[in-house]
Amino acid sequence: MILTGEAKLAGVIGWPVGHSRSPRLHGWWLRHYGIDGAYLPLAVAPEQFAQVLRTLPHLGFRGANITVPHKEAALAAVDVADDHARRIGAVNTVIVREDGALEGRNSDGLGFYAHLVSSAPNWTPEAGPAVIVGAGGAARAIAVALLDAGVPELRLVNRTRERAEQLALALGDARLKVMPWLARAAALEGATLAVNTTTQGMRSQPALDLDLMPLPVGAAVFDCVYAPLETPLLTAARARGLIAIDGLGMLIHQARPGFAAWFGREPEITPELRAFLAEGL
Repeated sequence: MILTGEAKLAGVIGWPVGHSRSPRLHGWWLRHYGIDGAYLPLAVAPEQFAQVLRTLPHLGFRGANITVPHKEAALAAVDVADDHARRIGAVNTVIVREDGALEGRNSDGLGFYAHLVSSAPNWTPEAGPAVIVGAGGAARAIAVALLDAGVPELRLVNRTRERAEQLALALGDARLKVMPWLARAAALEGATLAVNTTTQGMRSQPALDLDLMPLPVGAAVFDCVYAPLETPLLTAARARGLIAIDGLGMLIHQARPGFAAWFGREPEITPELRAFLAEGL
């Protein structure tokens, strides 16, 4: 569609940002709903991030998504952050308020959980332990989502145990249990869900070294990676008859709150949208 001088503006800030699927996603919604607006990729180096973020209101932007490596810095840079973002310790969505103040939110956990329950409708949080592999920002958001949902035990496994222990300490929940990397297969015993939050399995990265045999029949395996869409971990899960969930749906679900805030329309998730985003993955 043709933009006018009243176009609503938003974007994604990262370094680098060329790999992001967010412009493709938000662009599809903008065209689909005929909205006079644009969503732009904004490559910003870490040393310039805070300055650029503060400039958004002066450029007419309604907000932006924040991606690596800026999510933690965004929490410190915004004027106000909701409880969820503060608990996670990171911001992935910034809203420019009418007075120009910057509001920080985090929808990563929401996106994860919404995709999980839509992909595995028979999975219930109280059915058994869950396992998270990794201890970065995504792991923290997902841990909060699963704890809030009511999992009875959440096992954290990371190559560097200290980072997993720091995550557990920060969240301060007795249900969190840190297990050593060498015992990662044992961590899956009796679990109903295993989540990979690392970059292992991503294109140009080695596959995640995780034996899925200890997972019981009916368990779900969620891989946050979406490029490629079918990772070695998901292939192994399907071969065992487990529920395999890719990361593309998480990307789509986490984008919905920001789009609604910036462009005034609650977007829908359709098979056509998913197919459009999956092209080339």
